[in-house]
Amino acid sequence: MSSVIVGRTGPFSGQSVVLGTAGSLRFGRKSDNDVIIVSTSASRLHAEIVVEDGAFVLHDRNSRNGTHVNDRRITRHVLEHGDVIRIGDETFAFETQEALETVMDLSQLDMPRAPAADPGTLRVTVAGGGPVGLAFALMLEAALPGRVAVTVYEGRWVRSGSTVVWKDETHGNVRRQQVVTIQSRQYLALSEEMQAALFSDPAHYSEMWPIGPDSVDGKPPRNIRIAYVEDQLLALANTKAAIRLVPKRFDAPEHEGRLAQEHVLVIGEGGRSRTREYYGDRFGAADASIYSLDGEHIQDVVLGLRVKSPLTDEMSVLLTVSQNRFLLNSLRGEGFLNMRLTRDEAKAVIGIDPVRQVFEECIAARPCVMSRHEDNEFVCPTHGTLFLPALLRGSALWKRIQEGLKLFGVPEEDLSAITSFRLDMVQRPRFTAQLSRATATTPGTYGFLLGDAANAIHFWPGRGLNSGVASAVSLARSLSRAWRGKPLRDADFIRHEAAMSMLQYRHKSRAWNAMVTTDEQGVTRAIKDIIARSMEEAPAPVPTAEPEDARPDLEALLARMGEIRSRLAPRLPGMPTDEELREHLASLAPSTLRTLQESGAWDTLIVGGEEADIDLFYQSEAPVYVGRPTDPRAVGQDPGPREPAAYDPA
Repeated sequence: MSSVIVGRTGPFSGQSVVLGTAGSLRFGRKSDNDVIIVSTSASRLHAEIVVEDGAFVLHDRNSRNGTHVNDRRITRHVLEHGDVIRIGDETFAFETQEALETVMDLSQLDMPRAPAADPGTLRVTVAGGGPVGLAFALMLEAALPGRVAVTVYEGRWVRSGSTVVWKDETHGNVRRQQVVTIQSRQYLALSEEMQAALFSDPAHYSEMWPIGPDSVDGKPPRNIRIAYVEDQLLALANTKAAIRLVPKRFDAPEHEGRLAQEHVLVIGEGGRSRTREYYGDRFGAADASIYSLDGEHIQDVVLGLRVKSPLTDEMSVLLTVSQNRFLLNSLRGEGFLNMRLTRDEAKAVIGIDPVRQVFEECIAARPCVMSRHEDNEFVCPTHGTLFLPALLRGSALWKRIQEGLKLFGVPEEDLSAITSFRLDMVQRPRFTAQLSRATATTPGTYGFLLGDAANAIHFWPGRGLNSGVASAVSLARSLSRAWRGKPLRDADFIRHEAAMSMLQYRHKSRAWNAMVTTDEQGVTRAIKDIIARSMEEAPAPVPTAEPEDARPDLEALLARMGEIRSRLAPRLPGMPTDEELREHLASLAPSTLRTLQESGAWDTLIVGGEEADIDLFYQSEAPVYVGRPTDPRAVGQDPGPREPAAYDPA
């Protein structure tokens, strides 16, 4: 008998989870639980439902505040239809199959679908409903109208009435407020309907960065909040009958049986995709050696500070590209100030559990975001931990955060949230894999890596979104060209695999050059280590407006900014004057000026330039022809002119 757990109150309200006859369902604050409890009164692993002798049994896992069923605290309880489970401030109902049809919409259940009656329907599952997964689903639906059925899974969604929407800040989903920069080469590749949804209202995007080598049709890059991209694409997907939206995380082992009836599995969950790891043997092991120095794999840890800056876009651009310590990516001043951390600083990015008084690394694990409360503490809503450096206001890391805020004119009270993410560059051997072969009863399933699951991110503005959109467009084009109602083949994806390899080369070479620099002697070093060395050598603060020791660093920064300004001014009018720059920088501590100067400017000649142009692989629309087989008895004879035979895709 099938049964489900249905959220009644709290962030999980309206969502459901089907209980299988194998495995278990875990509840708790830790992010690897099946149902994440936001309440701070819940434990990391709070409770678990397991199958015992054909029944579903709820166990409390030694939680601090207990697990309750029908308002009675339990340690072990055999669940019955109608039981109400309370964990922290959240409640769930246990429902058996007999009641499902009357209490909930069966479309919310992830039941295995029978094979489509029309063999000409391409059946696609997408794991991950972020901008990349949604863009792919919408592009494919537009390219194969009436001939495709797409199911998209995303655990960061919640059902609201008859539609599916993104979880908001009340669910702990704060990170969506970051801003990304998308190049015109990529957004012009989207369908007209998608472009209208994203860019019809100028209030929701800005053209902060100047037109560059990659701009198409004279259109500049556009800064846009990721939340707006996600909301608009999801709203559009809700209107498409061919796209089924499932507000839960995709579970590869659970869906093995259903996937056997699908033609395509798209993995677009992000850089730490569990689905990609589950199929790791199919896609091959990633190679980290080519992103290593002296045998050590180079990684960066970036602290993301959600801020509101009063500076003009022109000043923000100049301050950003003139040094390698901080990067402000914002929409009209609101966005994230990204701070590249040294090795020691990365170790200091920890939270503390105020109840158990132990340290936690939750802020360094996506998608944890610590938002500011009225008492000026930064609190993780998922784990209830506090950001330790903010509690120790005299800590070295907090002082350096304050200097970053000062660089972009941000009052400390306008720092509203803190997060961090790790940049881990690897080389992937392939992006396309056959997960199962066609049989008499199954169509054969192909898997594809898209977005950050294929290419890791870097905090150069919008890097992940540009690569992700390009990969989504490429796969949608390949599938729409290849689909003829017959089993897919490796040869159908030659163009897509080539496009992904080119994206990887451009993306990784750009990110690599943003992580390391080579000095005049030809020695290559990690930029984070240069920053660390500059702080070790920085002079002690002197209580004067402009100490003598700070002048060389200030003058060097001003000279660098003057050179950059001369290059950008023709494309970005309104740049600040020398006097404005001097007045602004003079307020910074001498140690900060030295770090900014030593970190070097963004190498825009290397990391800038043209994006990978996937149109190169899809320009020809001509059919492919092969000659008729030659009669072996006529070898050496002139057979005369022949009509070419159309290529048979079977």
